[in-house]
Amino acid sequence: MSDLMPTADALECPPGVASAAVIESHPAREADLPGGLTVRRALPRAGRRMVGPWCFLDHYGPLAFGAGKPMDIGPHPHIGLQTVTWLIEGEALHTDSLGSERLIRPGQLNLMTAGLGISHAEETPSRNSGRLHGVQLWVALPDARRHESPSFDHYPELPVVMAGTCRAVVLMGELNGVRSPAKVYSRIMGADISAPADDVVELPLDPSFEHAVMLIDGHVALADRVLAPATLYYLGTGREELTLAVKKGSRIVFLGGEPFGERILMWWNFVARTPEEIRKARDDWEHGDRFGSVPAHIGDRIPAPPLTLRAAREQA
Repeated sequence: MSDLMPTADALECPPGVASAAVIESHPAREADLPGGLTVRRALPRAGRRMVGPWCFLDHYGPLAFGAGKPMDIGPHPHIGLQTVTWLIEGEALHTDSLGSERLIRPGQLNLMTAGLGISHAEETPSRNSGRLHGVQLWVALPDARRHESPSFDHYPELPVVMAGTCRAVVLMGELNGVRSPAKVYSRIMGADISAPADDVVELPLDPSFEHAVMLIDGHVALADRVLAPATLYYLGTGREELTLAVKKGSRIVFLGGEPFGERILMWWNFVARTPEEIRKARDDWEHGDRFGSVPAHIGDRIPAPPLTLRAAREQA
């Protein structure tokens, strides 16, 4: 998915450092996108740029529709990151400059590794269920791997680990000894945890990881704190377990990772290290170089927004 709420300034994300166990709340930024899709951006936010290598989190839906394309994101470029697409309801069609064309449904994972450059499009297919609900995440690639050739992977099934009565789908990395097949380049964890019944669950954690949780639906409490919707809760490092009180029907996205030890710059759909890299990527996209085309998508490509390359340290 493209960042359809860009600013003209690059966003500076300094190297992550261990922060000890905390509970910080970071309300998401909400915006309505063309087609009727509302996104709640939980990463990056002022005060919390990353969680491990996770650098972007949009939650959209739930949305019911009768006609049209609530998701209609034309061809756009990426560098230096992985896009992670996870649906809770509905369908989305991915096409890219490698020739990939893949319909994704709930329970499946689309993982695109941009590397040195790729372009893609995402849209609601013409045959659909009339529902859309999901999350889009980005993972920053470490410097040693970010100049490799791009790739696309589709995972039709992902492993599940039980925590009490809760069902945790392991999207990336490992949780409680269960590992996702998704390709990763950093020590990382991502899971979708749903509650079929009221319960108090304990999740074992890697204490060297940063962790964060976001409520998707229902009622969940962390210690004596009830989680608010559209809010990312950053939990720091040093935790060996996490205890959650959940009500039936609740759902959370749970993220973790080793603090990312590299300073990155984020602008539009690019994760880079220097202003010059961002400027070159933008110029390449505007001039039709590097990123190829997405011939399977019918519609216009997304032009690059204006760029000033002034690092926005305190941008919300």
